[in-house]
Amino acid sequence: MPLRKAGAEAGATSSLPETVRALREGAASARGYCEWCLARIHATEPSIKAWAALDEHRALALADLCDAAHSGARDPERELGPLHGIPVGVKDIFDTDDLPTEMGSPAFVGNQPRKNAALVARIIAAGGYVLGKTATTEFAFMHPAETRNPWNAAHTPGGSSAGSAAAVAAGHVPAAIGTQTNGSVIRPAAFCGVVGFKPSFDALPIAGALPFSPTLDQAGVFARTVADAAWFAASLAGAGAIAAKVEPSSSAPRIAVLEHFPWDRPDADAAEHFNAVMKRLADAGATLEKTALPEAFDEAHLIHRAIMLYEGAREHAPRQAEHRRVMSAALNAAIDEGLALPHERYRTALARRAALIELATDLFADFDAIASLPAPGTAPARLDITGDPGFCTLWSLLGIPALTLPTGLSGAGLPHGLQLAGRALADNRLIRVAGWCETVLGFDRSPD
Repeated sequence: MPLRKAGAEAGATSSLPETVRALREGAASARGYCEWCLARIHATEPSIKAWAALDEHRALALADLCDAAHSGARDPERELGPLHGIPVGVKDIFDTDDLPTEMGSPAFVGNQPRKNAALVARIIAAGGYVLGKTATTEFAFMHPAETRNPWNAAHTPGGSSAGSAAAVAAGHVPAAIGTQTNGSVIRPAAFCGVVGFKPSFDALPIAGALPFSPTLDQAGVFARTVADAAWFAASLAGAGAIAAKVEPSSSAPRIAVLEHFPWDRPDADAAEHFNAVMKRLADAGATLEKTALPEAFDEAHLIHRAIMLYEGAREHAPRQAEHRRVMSAALNAAIDEGLALPHERYRTALARRAALIELATDLFADFDAIASLPAPGTAPARLDITGDPGFCTLWSLLGIPALTLPTGLSGAGLPHGLQLAGRALADNRLIRVAGWCETVLGFDRSPD
């Protein structure tokens, strides 16, 4: 079979490492794989609207460059990167040198940075390329993008990394990047039925992405499986920070079960499904223990909000002064609220966050991970909101690794998810637990 024709075989059912291996060994061509991805986009993009910018001729030309690199490599297995020939979806708040960065805002239509964010540069250095820019909420805050949930277009895909989650769920790309300040990786991944992984703070570089709250902003990845997410994140992280392959656990994990957060409660259907998932894990040998957060964490959501809005307001006040009339009411209100926060309250919030980070070590003293829902329920049947991020807030505040994986479908046919959080800098341990849970639960469905 000619290499250009082998795109479907490389990507239809293969894992990300298997696809890379096929491209590096010459069993498939990068152009053929790109053409296959573009065909998937043609089939569903009109109803999903995952992409903010997509130039097919440019994407194919970049794929051709990957094939040329393969042809010129004396030893492709050694010389080509871990993402060789892989098209990646990039959230439209990361700067790119050859595509616009519009940040989900009418005020920045056609904005062309002509430089690459640090994480984009790492994608390219690893042998991958930016297929296109995925849709984001306005300034990666709350005002929704036009993106629809691939499982049901009447439901939100979540936010703010809506397009990245939807594009992976729909099979447009095998992997995508996003950011999380509150719940913007974990929540959309859960709503769209894919794996979302937010590594430990600073494991992936955030420079060159639109800031909202430098204390809280974190980059994350989307993929179809835990193994794919690990491979993708490892390809972009610093040397040795994240293992590329999920090593099987030598024993079943010890998991603390957090049924709710002090500031939020799950829907009845989601709680019932979560309990059923926990029973399946226990039946498979996991040691489970119900837990509750210590009282010191009761106001973590308020600490998070004070930091987020204070920093976001000062970052975006100059943009608001120039573009207030075309900015959403939600974003204007957030900036106004942040500008009204006293500096002393912000300093106190930072100090309380630091104290909670110290206390968080004890949360994992006897457990490999903490399990919770990633959101109060499945994706709401609304397009004017992106859903409640409250089940993600604490892990974003603490900067510890969190991962969500799909666990089944609701009666309405929407994905349920399981969120796992781990000790700071223990990303590999969290990935092993998530891989074990994924094997036990065995969910591998895709949207029609």
